[in-house]
Amino acid sequence: MKKIDVLVIGAGAAGLMCAIEAGKRGRSVVIVDHSAKPAEKIRISGGGRCNFTNLHASPENFISQNKRFCVSALKRYTQFDFIDLVNRHDIAWHEKTLGQLFCDESSFQIIDMLLDECDAAHVELRLNTEISNIIRRDDAGFDVTTRTGAQWTCQSLVVACGGLSIPKIGATGFGYQIARQFGIDIVPTRAALVPLTFDPDMRADLGQLSGISVDAIVQCHKKQFREGLLFTHRGLSGPSILQISSYWDEGDAITVNLNPEEDAFDLLKSAKAESPKQAVHNVLSRILPNRLAQMITARHGLDRPIGETGDKALRLLATDVNQWSVMPQGSEGYRTAEVTLGGVDTNALSSKTMECRDVPGLYFIGEVVDVTGHLGGFNFQWAWSSGWSAGQVV
Repeated sequence: MKKIDVLVIGAGAAGLMCAIEAGKRGRSVVIVDHSAKPAEKIRISGGGRCNFTNLHASPENFISQNKRFCVSALKRYTQFDFIDLVNRHDIAWHEKTLGQLFCDESSFQIIDMLLDECDAAHVELRLNTEISNIIRRDDAGFDVTTRTGAQWTCQSLVVACGGLSIPKIGATGFGYQIARQFGIDIVPTRAALVPLTFDPDMRADLGQLSGISVDAIVQCHKKQFREGLLFTHRGLSGPSILQISSYWDEGDAITVNLNPEEDAFDLLKSAKAESPKQAVHNVLSRILPNRLAQMITARHGLDRPIGETGDKALRLLATDVNQWSVMPQGSEGYRTAEVTLGGVDTNALSSKTMECRDVPGLYFIGEVVDVTGHLGGFNFQWAWSSGWSAGQVV
């Protein structure tokens, strides 16, 4: 059994950051991961360019049962600290909308940067390595055994193996299993930052709109986001839908404003007075994609000239434009979800160090914890911040 200071389970964003910081302090560190490659979520993120942080990252961009838990880590290691690291490695980057930062070239630049930092800190990386057993030692520390028989005894055990989102790249519930082994509660989990789906009848009704995108305001439970919305053959996607999915529960309706810039009723009333012979859908197509305008007017049975259409019918039509109430059947689930909502209960952890209060030497960081960011680089910033915080003390 090899004796080391720190064993990190999970070679993703949080685990690599923690290992780097611990190694820089002179600790002997091993990272293990059951996958064949490290940092797969970094690789696929941002369309292959990695949305590695957000200029506007703050506690308000995170969801947790304890809204203040993330404050300490985000304050101690900020988005600007990570940007400094990226700059030191001469990685060119650019800002997209709403403060989102992406590599100019490839997400592999971020992965290579982290692996180079691990090498410099003498961190050992073991891939294709599954943990089979974890035992807490009576004299403090842990004995960890792999399925191939490798064994380590460590003073600090860091769980950074993520959540359940995107199982095709290796996501599992192993981190939650470890938490339960040591009596730590799990806040119920579900897919978040995920497309929403329609029931079969609604899919048949709206399937013709697949591929249409609009700028929209989407609201649920008094929370709203204004970003792009995309109709798909299964339901709704796009940034605004992914954002609201983190606040949506099954059985909830969402309200969608398909054109926040225009009051559809004012437009229709003006057109009725100025162009009474014009078809209703042609008027609506001034502010909506043509196929969407045709579908909405067809649903209301308004196939006559606008001058022959009563104000009550026009107002109902306008409501479907500016206040469309839609009831999703569900979501696409963990298969396409960017993150997992819920996770290890933060009441069990120190917000400064990520250490378990009742299990000294055991740490949980990153997505496995009940801290979930909005879309746009916030979840990576939580990985960097929580990993850095644990790395200062493990």
